[in-house]
Amino acid sequence: MNQSERRKYLITGGAGFIGSHLCDRLINAGHTVVVIDDLSTGRFENIQHLISHPKFKFVRETIMNELVMDRLTSETDVIIHLAAAVGVNLIVEDPVRTMRTNIYGSEMVLNTANRYGCKVLITSSSELYGKNMNVPFKEDDDTIMGPTTNSRWAYATSKSIDEFMGLSYHRQYGLPVIILRLFNTIGPRQTGQYGMVVPRFVQAALRNEPLQVYGDGQQTRTFTDVVDVTRAIDHLSVAPQAVGEVVNVGANREISILDLAKLIIDLCKSSSEITIVPYEEAYGTGFEDMQRRVPSLEKINNLISYTPEFTLRETIKKVINFEIEKLKDKI
Repeated sequence: MNQSERRKYLITGGAGFIGSHLCDRLINAGHTVVVIDDLSTGRFENIQHLISHPKFKFVRETIMNELVMDRLTSETDVIIHLAAAVGVNLIVEDPVRTMRTNIYGSEMVLNTANRYGCKVLITSSSELYGKNMNVPFKEDDDTIMGPTTNSRWAYATSKSIDEFMGLSYHRQYGLPVIILRLFNTIGPRQTGQYGMVVPRFVQAALRNEPLQVYGDGQQTRTFTDVVDVTRAIDHLSVAPQAVGEVVNVGANREISILDLAKLIIDLCKSSSEITIVPYEEAYGTGFEDMQRRVPSLEKINNLISYTPEFTLRETIKKVINFEIEKLKDKI
């Protein structure tokens, strides 16, 4: 499979933030794209502009429907599995849904893919590195989780099971599987509904409302433009050397959450103030967070010569413009 071939992609969760941008990229490249999404967290408006395109199809259904998944997979070359319970708020508030969606959903995707020999890209998460402080994180580093009594770690645990399952299907059955560990991805269409920090900050700053920073704000993160992430996914999907590998996808420039809030206030030309909110108040007693989350990009650079193109300031400006247009539409 080479980059110039026309392929048939099935994107689970394709009406979500990352999925919809990936649809745009693949359709523009001439590929056929089918999206399955139950719209529990995805939004139809993210893909509405593609509905009339002859090479695009949307199926509103859960990936737990085996008959539908079997039919769609039988007509697919590559499955990109994005459907998952996401966001810290959702993980803390609804851990049962998190575990069921992530584990059983991935099992369904792998079972049906194995039936027809489809390549599968499973999107995992930087959450797997847990409390490991040995940054930058390399794909074969240890994962250090908290106790099972803390629901904070339910998401990371469910994603680790996804990875184990995917790699086991590859080793035992020869199914071409690639694991993508995504770090914080940002850009237009991302919702702040489930605690995503950049859209939440931008929306508050545009309304000149206080920006709530959880913890002490000194925890650092890296943020990657969704265009860079979808480019990486696209290129990895046709890289034979990536099969059977776990690959970090992200950026490696750190910023503290407090400095992120200050930057967004500045770029929005906002009069917002910053409010420090203890973790206990935001998420309940016993919540644990990671102080740093930085990927090593050595492997992905070796595989597909990947380096992020967009700076954090450039991406935040795109998010601001998107949110301003949303506000105009409401007037």
